[in-house]
Amino acid sequence: MTAPRFGTFSIVAHDRERGEWGVAVQSKFLAVGSVVPWAQANVGAIATQAFANVRYGPEGLEMLRKGVPAREVVEKLTAADPGRDQRQIGVVDAQGGSAAFTGSKCMHWAGHRTGPGYACQGNILFAEEVVTAMARTYESTPGDLPERLLAALSAAQREGGDRRGMQSAAMLIVKEKGGYDEGSDRWVDIRVDDHPSPIEELRRIFRLYDLTMLTREDPATLVRIDPEIARVVQHHLSILGFYNGHLTGEWSEATSGAFAKFLSENNFENKARKDLTIWPSVLDYLQSKAQEEAARRTKTAPIVPNALERGPGGGSSPSKPAKGSDKHSG
Repeated sequence: MTAPRFGTFSIVAHDRERGEWGVAVQSKFLAVGSVVPWAQANVGAIATQAFANVRYGPEGLEMLRKGVPAREVVEKLTAADPGRDQRQIGVVDAQGGSAAFTGSKCMHWAGHRTGPGYACQGNILFAEEVVTAMARTYESTPGDLPERLLAALSAAQREGGDRRGMQSAAMLIVKEKGGYDEGSDRWVDIRVDDHPSPIEELRRIFRLYDLTMLTREDPATLVRIDPEIARVVQHHLSILGFYNGHLTGEWSEATSGAFAKFLSENNFENKARKDLTIWPSVLDYLQSKAQEEAARRTKTAPIVPNALERGPGGGSSPSKPAKGSDKHSG
């Protein structure tokens, strides 16, 4: 199968303090995440693009595992490749060393920029400023790798991005035992395969992924379950059908059990806690779902005249006696 040729911009980066390696990419190409990003915890990250040689991914990671620095990995991969003039690659190694290569036959504008712990590269771009903005934004954005990579992609797009337009985007970040239940190193692995605004859609998906799969919030923001919070949780859970008791404000077995069921059904096992605290993101999500359900009921529930006057269990309006009927006994 012939390797795909496509315009794209990407960034590979390493956060030494947090032990994270990642790749973020956008392209006017279907499912770019299936081609460009490669990474392994404590090894490094690679982006392979343009007339992409996907063998650069596994072969480059194998070199990095053996301790070959990023610069030499790029040199060895391209030297052995007869099609190197149409290739583009960016690499960061285990120590944060970075290197990139842009073949002389990559379509204009094509180029790269490297810095401490990162490499930015792109081809078929609107202008050189796309790569410059990506690098500058990555360097100046605070936070962890997801925030910085997403910011870099957005900055590149604001400068014009891929001059053919937008279609897909992806972000892969690895860290030791970062995957689900610590069973892999894939800490963040999300893709948008076909969308008119793939970077914004990638951001939306990451917000959900972050809420469900990650624990990035500052522990200082944890909400203590006092009687007021317990009552709020009981109220929201009752609207959603998880709790049918009184709003006592007590974190009873029934309340904690209902909350645990809510967490499980919404895939929030990673956010469960045993110290009578709740992550603010979970509390916000619970509130938003309760509000959505309340609004849905308001729109869909039948309107029963004088329901409040009749009180609970009043049923439908009392029927009127048929004309001509005689309710008096003889």
